[in-house]
Amino acid sequence: MTRDGELRVRLRRTLDGLCPVVFRELTEPRELARWWGPDGFTVPSVESDLRPGGAYRIAMQPPEGELFHLVGEFIEVAPPERLSYTFRWEEPDPEDRETVVTLSLHDIDTTRSELDLDQGVFATERRRALHEEGWSQGLGKLGELLASRMD
Repeated sequence: MTRDGELRVRLRRTLDGLCPVVFRELTEPRELARWWGPDGFTVPSVESDLRPGGAYRIAMQPPEGELFHLVGEFIEVAPPERLSYTFRWEEPDPEDRETVVTLSLHDIDTTRSELDLDQGVFATERRRALHEEGWSQGLGKLGELLASRMD
């Protein structure tokens, strides 16, 4: 939660790979499907029209349960430093509302970059916490994937 009371997720991660490499992982459907989502989830398909006003649709398969989709529209596409898009579930929980995700990247040395994530505003703390957990696990998988490519 921010000082003004808005329910937001704010995360920062240091990743192996410079901004162009990380930006590709965040935007190319094949790459995104390798790490997206909480632990145990798979991503059977990613459709993406990567341009301002373009839409995306990500199919997510939990370890148990039925396939579901998240969808949205790209607001800002500024490779390799910034990406912003709307985020909503196709079949939302009653506590859900559309949020905006903003990802900012900057190189911190010759091999690593820093990713700042901001998402909000959520309707309830429960939904904010759910997204924070999902992002934390997904970005953990992204970090492992990028680190394995440095070896």
